[in-house]
Amino acid sequence: MARLVALDSRGELTTDHARLVAEALGVSLRTVWSWVAVARREGRLSARTPSRVGVSADLRERLAVWGGNVAAVHRELVAEAAAAGEPGSVPSLRTLQRAVRKDLSAGERAGLKGGEAARRRFDVYGKRPPTHRNACWEGDHKRIPVRVSLDGVTVCPWVTWFIDVASKVVVGVAVTPHQPARDAVLAALRAGISREDPYGPFGGLPGRVRVDRGKDFLSKAVSRALGGFAVPVDDLPAYKPYRKGTIEALNGAVEEMLLVSLPGYTRRARPAEAFRPDLMEDLLPYPEFVRVLLDWVAWWNTEHHPSGLTGGRTPAQAWEADPTPVEDVPEERLAFFALEDDGRVRKITTNGVSWRRRAYIADWMAGHVGTRVRLRFLPHFDGRIEVFSTEGWGWHLGSAYLAEAATPAQRRALSRVRESRARALKADLKAAEKLRRTRYTATTTAAAPGRRRTETASEAQAEIVRAQAADLAARALPDLIPPREPPAGWARPRPRPGTTCPAPEQRSSGNAVPADAMDTEPGSGSKE
Repeated sequence: MARLVALDSRGELTTDHARLVAEALGVSLRTVWSWVAVARREGRLSARTPSRVGVSADLRERLAVWGGNVAAVHRELVAEAAAAGEPGSVPSLRTLQRAVRKDLSAGERAGLKGGEAARRRFDVYGKRPPTHRNACWEGDHKRIPVRVSLDGVTVCPWVTWFIDVASKVVVGVAVTPHQPARDAVLAALRAGISREDPYGPFGGLPGRVRVDRGKDFLSKAVSRALGGFAVPVDDLPAYKPYRKGTIEALNGAVEEMLLVSLPGYTRRARPAEAFRPDLMEDLLPYPEFVRVLLDWVAWWNTEHHPSGLTGGRTPAQAWEADPTPVEDVPEERLAFFALEDDGRVRKITTNGVSWRRRAYIADWMAGHVGTRVRLRFLPHFDGRIEVFSTEGWGWHLGSAYLAEAATPAQRRALSRVRESRARALKADLKAAEKLRRTRYTATTTAAAPGRRRTETASEAQAEIVRAQAADLAARALPDLIPPREPPAGWARPRPRPGTTCPAPEQRSSGNAVPADAMDTEPGSGSKE
């Protein structure tokens, strides 16, 4: 339109010019001439922008309060306008909904309704540039939603694993029947670095390791172990899984490809009737589950074709096709990779080596009584320790085992006793919470609710008496029992002039003595 107006102002605008614009824009010649007429009359070069309602800061706050419910916000505005005597000042519901769709993106609307996790589904994430093998590993914990049997009880295991970002090879795996600690991280790292059987052929030293802000991954033991090989650890921000998308994709893949088909899967779709968990005899034993998981990891590395690899390769093929040299670590250096040292020097005695008030023995200790040694141990495991000499470079003398280890039957019986005590304490705490918490009836009108259970006067008095009787020892004071009469040979204080002596019957208070006991003979030990 600016070109047509310029031609019209110089008197050079012709029908041919208008026809060229109409053909280029796909409109009729009459429409172009009407645009020119509007420009001559009003000076406008574009369509008139209608006024509309926008989403203000106050409206965004109201949407956040109501979880993105535009209808609820509109009802609130209408009520406030009616109370203020301006019922026509609020736009219609359809107008408000159009304004929200116009000014707020789909991600913002989802975030107001479902929070940050819902908003994040509408974000666009870029990909890191391709790298070579062992340039970067990503590690994470995952709680396995599968119930397995272990020593007569059901547990949901955890897996700790590391994956190579470039080739998608799972290099190290460690499984624990409970929430893992730093020992699981160290075990998975050792399995990833070693390329000997049964951990190879993938592994070697990584260029860096990416983890989220987990205390297990950032513990001193892990930092010291990786720092000894000059491997930096990238601490990614918490609650941002897209920063380590490779390991998060592996976490989702194992559940969709393997876990959903196992007995005891806790997230399986079930009918609307009452929930019936799988029986204990139908669950996988813990060793069998670990074997199934490791077989799946081997299938992932050698047979699966992840979409992120070019040419439809498997992770093993991508690893082998990468010409980047692998930096191996000798096995003798990895033998004590995950061990910690408390820094103390001990002696080998006839009972072995004492550690944490327990005796550890081994056959190689014969003839070494009196030798000064240092111990190294695996975190959170006290069944075996490694013994080193304090002379020279501190060479390894051998392993030592707990001398008086309980039998499996004793351990199971002890676990049952502890569980029964825990259940009894839980029942007591639940009963106390029920007594302490006052429940009220549901109300359908704006009235004070009534108590759901009404105590009688006799019940209340009986419970108060029981509580007072149980608390007598705690409320006992030392001055309730008066002190005994002091021996006759003790010195008694003299009363000062102008003071009165208390009566003899006040002796029972513990703060006074009889009046006739205030005088003492000279030489009895008192000062004149």
